[in-house]
Amino acid sequence: MLEASLKKDDKKAKLLILTVSFIVFAAVVVLGKVKLEVDLGFDTHLFALVNAIINSTVTVLLIAAFVAVKKKNYQQHKNIMIAAMLLSVLFLVSYIAHHLFNGDTQFGGEGLIKTVYYFILITHIPLAAIILPFILFTAYRGLISEFPKHKKLARYTFPLWLYVSITGVLVYILISPYYT
Repeated sequence: MLEASLKKDDKKAKLLILTVSFIVFAAVVVLGKVKLEVDLGFDTHLFALVNAIINSTVTVLLIAAFVAVKKKNYQQHKNIMIAAMLLSVLFLVSYIAHHLFNGDTQFGGEGLIKTVYYFILITHIPLAAIILPFILFTAYRGLISEFPKHKKLARYTFPLWLYVSITGVLVYILISPYYT
């Protein structure tokens, strides 16, 4: 097993994780209602493509980290998960930028594809909204070397984060033809 990368302080960690999670959630909600009319000199839907690329990469990293931990390569698992978390921060910045400059896009599909799209979207949004504190608590438990608690949390965090990551890409694929 790995040595602790952080000093254990559950009170501070809990406060920090919940504060960061709340601020991120509030920023996404509040900034999602703001649309900036600024010409950046390029198609700002490019941010959505960047989001899809990041989500695709995070999906691959999550699977690679799962494989690494199953092979008991804990240092590789840690490195991959840190990369996934850093990419997720970049995703958040790009996601907010996309919505700030473009607002919401209405889905234009009909029939079965519309049903599929809204099913994916309706499951994706609430899970995306709640996954951050799970990710952060799971990472914290790993970084302080509380591996039984880390593993217990990861049993829920991993599939939810993977689902959010994959469905984020699917949402992009389905909505992008309707960007104007």
